[in-house]
Amino acid sequence: MFFPVGNTPRWIIYFIDIFICLFTLVLAYLLRFNFSIPEVEYKTFSIVFPIVIGVRALTFLIARTYAGIIRYTSTKDAERIFLTITAGSMLFVIANLISYNSWNERYIIPFSIIVIEFMASTFGLIAFRILVKILYFELKNPSREKQYVLIYGAGESGLIAKRTLDRDAGSKYKVLAFIDDDEKKVGKKLEGIRIEHSSKLESILQKESIAHIIISVQRLNKSKIAEITDLCLHYNTKVLNVPPVTKWINGELSFKQIKKVRIEDLLGREPIKLDENKIKQQLQNKVILITGAAGSIGSEIVRQVAHYNPKKILMLDQAESALYELEFELQEKGLNKICETIIGDVRNYARLENVFKTFCPKVVFHAAAYKHVPLMENNPSESIITNVLGTKNTADLASKYGVETFVMISTDKAVNPTNVMGASKRIAEIYTQSLNEKSATNFITTRFGNVLGSNGSVIPLFKKQIEHGGPITVTHPEVTRFFMTIPEACQLVLEAGAMGRGGEIFVFDMGHSVKIIDLAKKMIRISGLTLGKDIQIVYTGLRPGEKLYEELLTDKENTIPTHHPQIMIGKVQSYSFEEISKEIEDLIALFNQQNNMDIVGKMKKIVPEFKSKNSVYEKLDEY
Repeated sequence: MFFPVGNTPRWIIYFIDIFICLFTLVLAYLLRFNFSIPEVEYKTFSIVFPIVIGVRALTFLIARTYAGIIRYTSTKDAERIFLTITAGSMLFVIANLISYNSWNERYIIPFSIIVIEFMASTFGLIAFRILVKILYFELKNPSREKQYVLIYGAGESGLIAKRTLDRDAGSKYKVLAFIDDDEKKVGKKLEGIRIEHSSKLESILQKESIAHIIISVQRLNKSKIAEITDLCLHYNTKVLNVPPVTKWINGELSFKQIKKVRIEDLLGREPIKLDENKIKQQLQNKVILITGAAGSIGSEIVRQVAHYNPKKILMLDQAESALYELEFELQEKGLNKICETIIGDVRNYARLENVFKTFCPKVVFHAAAYKHVPLMENNPSESIITNVLGTKNTADLASKYGVETFVMISTDKAVNPTNVMGASKRIAEIYTQSLNEKSATNFITTRFGNVLGSNGSVIPLFKKQIEHGGPITVTHPEVTRFFMTIPEACQLVLEAGAMGRGGEIFVFDMGHSVKIIDLAKKMIRISGLTLGKDIQIVYTGLRPGEKLYEELLTDKENTIPTHHPQIMIGKVQSYSFEEISKEIEDLIALFNQQNNMDIVGKMKKIVPEFKSKNSVYEKLDEY
């Protein structure tokens, strides 16, 4: 091949640069005198030659213009060459001024020669590097072998993406066109690449084999991203996304940072508008306790609470390794001074009381819970001891030690529960609501569906199954779920906690339910695989206690709107604290007997709407 495997020695580049300057100096004289140099100029040329070449050689050494790798020449290299040549030409001007005053009012180098040599040298040095770069990439991968790429967005970010592609992956990809919604840009060219309107995207995908489309628009709405992705996946075109500017390394984008669009980007909704002042007023300069802090929801609440300048964040969890990882993450962000890591179990009243007595938290976010439906269906005693007793312990201590606000994280599975986990969360809801009537603490419940990417959710499971070549397991072809991103859910939790006055169950707008089978198919296509060829989908049947469809409110309940369009207040049945407290104590007492039927039977008595599905406990509903 024409180009060596390694880099060309720097001294060769250095002497090539000097030769180019020598050539441009001769060219400048020829152009200045119309290719007929007068005899008198030959005498001065013997003086001009060593001055010009000497200055150029010296400035090249100082600026190290020869040190860059030619085939990866960038605008920075061109800028360095321009400044170096300019500096040398300024020295020529100074030499001229000196010679004029000391040499019979004559210029040693004609100014026209200086100007022509300056322009020719700048052009020659930069053109040499660009030519080498083009030849290298063309020989390495000819145009006919390159894959076409579209860039969505003809703004500054799109231009940077194009330059990044040229610099980092130019040997493999070729930008065919920019796509933009702005009519004013359509038909124009950006660095030689035509700008097409977004309405022509499908026709381009039909006519050309497009490997990738890179979405460079920084704040493109989620629905538009989903629309583009659906269209591209139909034509086997992969969709990539330029990360936010804040995530660029040293302010510069690299091709490796341009990632595939994630399924979370397609299911997530538009950014939530929060009442920052109200949240800040509730959290600023206060001690905040977060139970289950190492979990998906708990850890994100920790991250978001940290933005509101709390006095102290108490991170309580019994999961040692996960809590250690969170502590390390916060330490890297410089937040370790306001965070206290506490290994503890909400089921242990004495340990929990020591936390309240020592730190006196004013706000509690209770996220500690068992949440996996099949596991809790097989282990109902653990469900009540954690989800019910753990909540009771935390709530009782919050009331005893003067906590201002207690926010409980609940689930849509607490509505018309069909499984032990959902019923245990509903009992926890009932207890905290009833306790609110007799306590100075404001007890608030937040209820929402599945969160994207949380531990145990379908998306991490599907990703793992795709990585291993499948099959992807789906319980039922008709099963649907509501989805929300983890940050989105936690933002709404903070907002609900700030607006709540106590006793409310806040229900979040989860948008439209999603068919799990459609989710699986889309993830397969995003991964660049073909269903039925590269990977299979297998139906495993509904698991014990699992619903086909999930809901956020029972038929007897309704909602009251709040000032926030995505948060509603659920009107639910109220309970007497004395009555429900006695029932819950009896339920917890059943733990020692370890009789699953007795435990679930008692849960059904407390929550009459609890009707088991696909479970051994269905026989209890016959009585």
